[in-house]
Amino acid sequence: MDIDLVYLWVNGNDPQWQAKRNACIGNADEQSAVNCDGRYADNDELKYSLRSVEKYAPWIHQIFIVTDNQIPAWLDTANPKVKIIDHKEIMPSICLPCFNSALIEHFLYKIPGLSEHFLYANDDMFVNRPVSADSFFASDGLPIIRLNRRLCRRWTLFFKEKILGKPLSNYVLTIKNSAELVKKKYGIYYGGKTHHNIDAYLKSDYQHAGEVFKKEIEATLSNHVRSANDIQRNIYSYVALAEKRGHLHYVTQKTSFRLHIQNEHHYSKLERYNPLLFCMNDSQYAHEKDRKRANAYLSQRFPNKSRFEK
Repeated sequence: MDIDLVYLWVNGNDPQWQAKRNACIGNADEQSAVNCDGRYADNDELKYSLRSVEKYAPWIHQIFIVTDNQIPAWLDTANPKVKIIDHKEIMPSICLPCFNSALIEHFLYKIPGLSEHFLYANDDMFVNRPVSADSFFASDGLPIIRLNRRLCRRWTLFFKEKILGKPLSNYVLTIKNSAELVKKKYGIYYGGKTHHNIDAYLKSDYQHAGEVFKKEIEATLSNHVRSANDIQRNIYSYVALAEKRGHLHYVTQKTSFRLHIQNEHHYSKLERYNPLLFCMNDSQYAHEKDRKRANAYLSQRFPNKSRFEK
């Protein structure tokens, strides 16, 4: 089977992009989880992610990079294996401009020429060891759905929010929104949390789930930045599981590791666990020194230029 790979990418260091964002949502100095430097900063993660793909997953068919009128300066756009997809090509005008990855992800299936089987990654996600097609899709062609196990998740969130009175983060809230919608529709609550790494999908199932929850997704179309009613992309995995169109695998840190770049101890843990996949997660808690350390680590781990670079 042909398996494509889709990335979201933004260069938040670009003054023109910054002016567009500030004109749309204002408050350029805000450092909240939904609108911080770490949400948009470009530390060349995509370049190193593509190096990891070329090294460990050379069988990938086509690579699509979804952007907002931007092209990485180092990218060789003459390479027929990689294509830039602008937001305008897949998203309705009501969404634009869009600084909300949770919203952009609902339109991935509209990428022209996207194969039925595809992988999706943020630009800070990497392949760490050799993988094959059956690392992401089972022998029946259905996706392997990787989640972090969270026992009694629904009640844990209820206790935190309603009993302790602690607000849920935007990220946790959007995952909860997806789980509750699937519970209402299918009678099953999936407490497993997204593993925040490369995920596998079928385009037809992705489109189908988008139709099932079309009304709810349409209510989020004007969310130019992350918002409380956003629906996280895990809804597509939850629907696949509910309809027996996917295979659930709970991850460990040896299969999928999320490194927080401000935590120096995570680097030694990454080396120790040597996972199949890993993510270099930037956030409102990271500083420029953390980003420089992350870039230096990646340049050492993936030192050889890929064919996707000029």
